[in-house]
Amino acid sequence: MAKNKFHDGPGPSQRQLRVGELIRRTLSEVLARGDVHDPDLNRLSITVGEVRTSPDLKIATAYVLPLGGKGQDTVIELLARNKGELRRMVGKKVGLKFAPDLRFRLDETFDRMDDTRRMFEQDAVRRDLDE
Repeated sequence: MAKNKFHDGPGPSQRQLRVGELIRRTLSEVLARGDVHDPDLNRLSITVGEVRTSPDLKIATAYVLPLGGKGQDTVIELLARNKGELRRMVGKKVGLKFAPDLRFRLDETFDRMDDTRRMFEQDAVRRDLDE
């Protein structure tokens, strides 16, 4: 049986989901308030869509998107440049024994949703669905 490249097991544990959501909310608050000492980062509005943690909670991958979707590469660079400060803030606010290493990736969920909507609008697909 072929392995699904997106899931390597039963999925995230309740603890991973809970900690991921705590980190997501904390990152969102910190970025919205402009608590980071980087004026370039504070000028941007960034949405943190999801945070996934590794099973041992040592790595947290945040899926982010700048408001309006413009400047995606810049956002990833700025977040990576400030990840030490963000990690300290997250560690302090979330209350974990060890703050996870933060990694940042573009959130492509909205792009996939748009692609799906376009697919459902195609005449051939509509005909198949109507039957």
